[in-house]
Amino acid sequence: MTSEKIGFIGLGLIGGSVAKAIRKYYPTYELIAFDKSRETLALAVQEGIIHTACSSIDDNFRGCSYIFLCAPVAYNTAYLAQLKDLIDSSCILTDVGSVKTSIHEEAAALGLEQNFIGGHPMAGSEKSGFANSKAHLIENAYYILTPSSGVSEEKVTAYRDFVASLKALPVILNYHEHDCITGTISHLPHIIASTLVNFVRDTDTKDELMKALAAGGFKDITRIASSSPVMWQQICLKNSGNISSILGQYIDALKEAKDAVDQGDEKALYTLFESSRDYRNSMPNSSAGPIKKQFAVYCDIIDEAGGIATIATILASNNINIKNIGILHNREFEEGVLRIEFYDEASSAKAAALLQKYRYVVYER
Repeated sequence: MTSEKIGFIGLGLIGGSVAKAIRKYYPTYELIAFDKSRETLALAVQEGIIHTACSSIDDNFRGCSYIFLCAPVAYNTAYLAQLKDLIDSSCILTDVGSVKTSIHEEAAALGLEQNFIGGHPMAGSEKSGFANSKAHLIENAYYILTPSSGVSEEKVTAYRDFVASLKALPVILNYHEHDCITGTISHLPHIIASTLVNFVRDTDTKDELMKALAAGGFKDITRIASSSPVMWQQICLKNSGNISSILGQYIDALKEAKDAVDQGDEKALYTLFESSRDYRNSMPNSSAGPIKKQFAVYCDIIDEAGGIATIATILASNNINIKNIGILHNREFEEGVLRIEFYDEASSAKAAALLQKYRYVVYER
C-alpha cells in the first residue's frame, strides 16, 4: 500500500473521526495535524492517530495529498490563505463544514479552485471534541462533495473513491444546492429545537412543571438543541441568506397551522397530520442524514427490586453495550416502561431479540 501524507487543520469531533477512519483503513498513511488545543494534539498522538502535532500551519503541510479543514466554518475560510503557498497542484484541499458558499467564494478569490473540493460528512453527535470522535461515525453516512468549477475530474473521482473507501456514501452536489438542502433539513431543525426549548423555559411554571413532565417525544425532537452553540452560531452567520428564506417559508407554514386551529378547520387539520405522517413514514430507517438516529428499544418491566439490573446483566453477558437506560415517567407518546439506548443499530436489534427470548415485551422504534 502506497503511503500518503494527509493534513488536518482542527481535530474536533468530525476531523478526529475522519482521521481515525483513515488510520483504520490506511494504517501506513502519515497523518499530521494542527489544532489550537495542545491537549487534543497530545491525545491524538498518544492514541497513534497522528504522527506529527504542529504548533502552527507551517512547512509540515507541504507534500500533502489531502488537507482537511475541520475548524469552525468561519476559521476554515481564514486558514485557506495560510495554506495557499504550502500546497502544490496535486493536493486536494477540502473541508468538513455544513455551509459551503463562503469557503467556495474564498477559494475562488485566492485562486485555489484547481485544488478545492468542498466536503460535508453528514454525521455528528450531541457531544463534541476529539475525545468523542470515532472511526465509524462517518460509516454509512452521506458525505457530500462540492467540487469547485476549476477542479479536474480526476481529483473529483479520486476524492469520491477515497471517501467511499472510508465506508461513507459520497454524493456530489453544487455548493449552492448543498447550502439550500442543508439549510432545510439540518439548520432549520436546529433552530426549531433551540427556540422550542427556550419557549418552554420562558413559559414554564415557577416550580418548573413543564421541565419535570417533558415527555420522551419532546426530548427526542429537541435532542439536537444540545449541540455546540459556537458551531451553530457560525452556521447561521455563514448561511444566513438561505436560512432566512427558509425560516420565512416555515413561519408561513406555522401561520397556516394557526389559521386552521383558529378557524376549527377539520379538513385542514386532518390533512396536516395525515400528510406529515405519510411523508415521515416514507423515509427509510437507514437514512444517513445530518441528524443522527438514536437506536433504542422500549421494554415493559414490573416494578420490583433488581428489574433493571436483571436486564442490564442479560445484555452485558451477551457483550451488548448500553449507551443509556432509564424509566419513562411520562409515556404519553411512548410504549414501554424502560427505554434502553444503544450505540448502533446492530446492538439495538440484537438486544430486542434477546429480551424477547427472555419473555420481555419489547417495542422497537
